[in-house]
Amino acid sequence: MDKKETMAARKAQLTKEAYNVTQHAATERPFSGKYDNFYEPGIYVDVVSGEPLFTSRDKYDSGCGWPAFTHPIDEENMIEKHDHSFGMDRVEVVSREGQSHLGHVFNDGPVADGGLRYCINSSALKFIPKDEMLAAGYGDYLPMVTEK
Repeated sequence: MDKKETMAARKAQLTKEAYNVTQHAATERPFSGKYDNFYEPGIYVDVVSGEPLFTSRDKYDSGCGWPAFTHPIDEENMIEKHDHSFGMDRVEVVSREGQSHLGHVFNDGPVADGGLRYCINSSALKFIPKDEMLAAGYGDYLPMVTEK
């Protein structure tokens, strides 16, 4: 299977919520996502493409009701788009390869860590635990998953 076929197969297996979030820019209810209050060591990837997006090291509790991160693994894996929906001026983040809506980035994050808050829908993410990263093909990212 090539990447396009793999992503199509993954999209077909998404839950209704994950499909609506990633493909139609929906937003899950605050405090309802499985990764909001989740702090195990590992990596978060796009649920559709498998692109590496965030590490547990950069995750923090912002109190917003969605998983929050201070930095992406690689800014090249994301596209930022201006979002004026619902009468707000926001910056949407989309995965580059999967074109999945992930959430939004705001400039109210921890100043010591750069001041950004990537507010991401849990249903747009797949978590790969640290002890499974090598077998899952994410071994190159293990040094980034060190404890703070």
